[in-house]
Amino acid sequence: MTNATRVLLLATLSPLALASPAMAQPSPQAQQAAEAQAQAQDNAVGTAEVINEKTIIITGTRSANRTVANSPVPVDVIGAEAIANSGQTETNRILNQLVPSFNFPQPSIADGSDALRPATLRGLAPDQTLVLINGKRRHVAALLNINGTVGRGSAAVDLNLIPGIAISRVEVLRDGAAAQYGSDAIAGVINIRLKSANHGGRAAVTWGEYITTVNDVARVTGLQTNSAGQPILDPTDSRYFLANSDGDRHVQDGAQLTTGVNIGLPLGPNGFVNLSGEYHHREDVNRAGYDLRPNFTLGVTSATTVFDSREVPFDRLEFRFGDPKSKDYNLILNSGYDITPDWQLYAFGTYGHRNATSAANWRQYNNTTANRDYSVLLPSTTPNNTNFVPLTAMGYLPLIGTHLRDYSATIGVRGDVAGWKVDLSAGRGHNKFDYQVHNTLNASFGPNSQHDFDAGGLRYAQDIFNLDASHDYSVGFFKPLTVAAGAEYRHEQFKERPGDLQSWAIGPLFRAAIPNTTAANCTTQQGVFNAATNVCTFPGRQAPVGAQGFPGIPDVSRTNAKRHSYAAYAELDTDPIEGLTMTLAGRYEHYSDFGSTWNGKFAARWEPIHGYALRGSISNGFRAPSLHQQFFTTTSTNFIGGLPVDIATLAVNAPAAQALGSKPPQPEKSTNVTFGATANPVRGLTLTADYYHIKIKDRVVLTENLGAAGSGTAAQNAAVNAILVAAGFPSIGAARFFINGLDTTTHGIDVVAAYRLGLGDLGSWNLTAAYNYNKQKIDKRLNALGPLAQIPGLVLFGRIEGIRFTSGQPRDKIVLSADGDIGKFGVTARTTRYGKVISPGAAAPLAPNQTSLTAFGPDDIFLSAKWVTDLEVRLKGGNGVEFAIGANNLFDTYPDRSPFGPRPASVGGVYPANQIYIPYSIFSPFGFNGRFVYGRASVNF
Repeated sequence: MTNATRVLLLATLSPLALASPAMAQPSPQAQQAAEAQAQAQDNAVGTAEVINEKTIIITGTRSANRTVANSPVPVDVIGAEAIANSGQTETNRILNQLVPSFNFPQPSIADGSDALRPATLRGLAPDQTLVLINGKRRHVAALLNINGTVGRGSAAVDLNLIPGIAISRVEVLRDGAAAQYGSDAIAGVINIRLKSANHGGRAAVTWGEYITTVNDVARVTGLQTNSAGQPILDPTDSRYFLANSDGDRHVQDGAQLTTGVNIGLPLGPNGFVNLSGEYHHREDVNRAGYDLRPNFTLGVTSATTVFDSREVPFDRLEFRFGDPKSKDYNLILNSGYDITPDWQLYAFGTYGHRNATSAANWRQYNNTTANRDYSVLLPSTTPNNTNFVPLTAMGYLPLIGTHLRDYSATIGVRGDVAGWKVDLSAGRGHNKFDYQVHNTLNASFGPNSQHDFDAGGLRYAQDIFNLDASHDYSVGFFKPLTVAAGAEYRHEQFKERPGDLQSWAIGPLFRAAIPNTTAANCTTQQGVFNAATNVCTFPGRQAPVGAQGFPGIPDVSRTNAKRHSYAAYAELDTDPIEGLTMTLAGRYEHYSDFGSTWNGKFAARWEPIHGYALRGSISNGFRAPSLHQQFFTTTSTNFIGGLPVDIATLAVNAPAAQALGSKPPQPEKSTNVTFGATANPVRGLTLTADYYHIKIKDRVVLTENLGAAGSGTAAQNAAVNAILVAAGFPSIGAARFFINGLDTTTHGIDVVAAYRLGLGDLGSWNLTAAYNYNKQKIDKRLNALGPLAQIPGLVLFGRIEGIRFTSGQPRDKIVLSADGDIGKFGVTARTTRYGKVISPGAAAPLAPNQTSLTAFGPDDIFLSAKWVTDLEVRLKGGNGVEFAIGANNLFDTYPDRSPFGPRPASVGGVYPANQIYIPYSIFSPFGFNGRFVYGRASVNF
């Protein structure tokens, strides 16, 4: 082996490149062959390697001769140049721009999901896509997404911890691959390959901000008042004041600064060290509308004409809705050293740090629960507007601070043993996610409440050991038979750390009712006795419990869960005759918590005519239920019908969950079928089309909110709530837990066309057109579970989550792009069409479909398809210097505004109150930030 082992290709073919193979963890033999091909250009400073049909692919394939041209399965290849020219500095946003089957909505007011947002591939869950770094399994984040976002119930890999300046290329395998990689590889595999040059590098500084007009959100200049100076209620919807306005809101915010450096260094004569560092600072983005609800006046009705004098001058942009303020820095190391001509030692690692501050929901002054001082009341006194004493003078906006620390390290050796190419490696990954809550209070402690809380934290760790070996045998086929085998051991750990006592504890101003007592005892306790039920209640001691905005992790949720697994695989890969490629793989895995799985895959490609081929695969796979899903417990605040309520997420072994019939989840099981065609009709033009069909049984999902504030009927909610109260959760409005709840089918098609052409004086161009169509269907719901089965009509995975699942992501997506170099100038132009999305509301469908799980309700929001266009222009100076200016979302496109006020007369009623100031659905596939304008200066050296 030579020092060619410094890796991998600096890709450049447009934002979406060719359809290329990625079958399994790369064998040492394939790794060496690809690196030998790439070495010359990898170390040529300022040049970019072109991916073509002769490029050797090392992502997964265990054959040393597998190239783009003979790929049996599709993969999108995103090169370093496309990443650098995207104008984005977050890896998730880059992939959302460039990969049609990738979806990255940007939710807000979603607790930890504001800071660590989940992404999906082919519309499946975030945890059904496997992420690799340099071909090795990446650990997931400690955060579990439990609010009403895309990816609800999943723990995902945080791709934004790998900065673009460190990436050589990203390969997105669009095929099931559990038979090669193991758990999670149902939707596909994302393999991020780090830069590996031994000299030279790149430095870049990007600054930009949003300059936008917030579509259909009025710029309120003040409240309308009558002759007495009193504000006037809207006669069509008395929840709001009438206001004066002057056009739409114009905003300039969210300033971002990103600085990054990549440098390659020699490690003696036979090695390299490649280092990358990036710092990213972002100010908060706010796309909230004006909150025209009375904030101070108590007991407002449609007949109210006299209001608190503070209503008129009050700043009605008290909400924050958009990207949180954040500060990140990330460090990446990639290295290798040739110990002998046949053996190499390699190591790579990452370290990431992120602090973010997002907002919860505004607590109004006249919120007679969250802002009431119960200490002034006797326990027997019934709260009312007359005896209301506030805890704060204006109301308050709880701020959720998230602090993330992440590290990973992998070390390994690869070389020859008796003709076998062998790779032995060990790695560890760890993610730490802590919460703090500021500018808030625990009302059950009244005036003695803290206002800043440590709300607890989450930890996830993974230790992994891999042994891979491959050997080529000449058996009379057109190409040698590659025989590969390997083994893996993995140990996982998940922890929950409780927060401050006051962040979660029940203070003295909340008292639960006393059942089966006497009037005398109730009088002693200063309660109110009900002689008919023998229950003593305390209406003056009903303060909400826990830090408002984000109740801390309670002490009883302290968790330290562990498991281990081991696996073995074998694979055969060959071309038995010219033009025919075949791959057969099998894998066995055993988990300490649920048992064993067997998985297999067969893939083939047939090229009957030179340049035209058919390809396809069939496989079965699985996803192990995560430790997060089994053992996570907490409470959070959600909007249900426009009102904030506390929601409890229970561990599957929690007494309350077991009382509801919970049991340990079993692995999800999938069957994947793909079939496609490729064509190279003329030089430089590549066409691919692939159909996929994925059936998944026993999907692990988070149930609907079950309880008093749940999604069922009043009778169903009361029945579930009675079980929760009996189990010891008196202050929880609703509960949810994980079950094997669904059988589903996903099918769709990917079409990609890529054309490289030279136009003489008009420059050289890479043109790409890509299309994805994706449809989700629920085949079966599990509704009968323990005592919940005794509640008539109760649905555990109901209409809202069902519609989010089937329609909460774009049905289709189109990406059209052009990258050109004309002398000293460069241009990247891209336009993306995001298909329709449905964001379901809490209101049930109208009669006669009130109980339907598929009918649409009066508050469901239908987001129409939108085109979003990006443009960047570059000027190349001397000595590797380059300047760029650009705009993402050039034409300032927004999703459709959420309706507010009265519904149509044919429907009746009103839309949720929060939609006047939360103007856009968090399910928008391109977010709701508007136009981002930026400039970049960079130098290659």
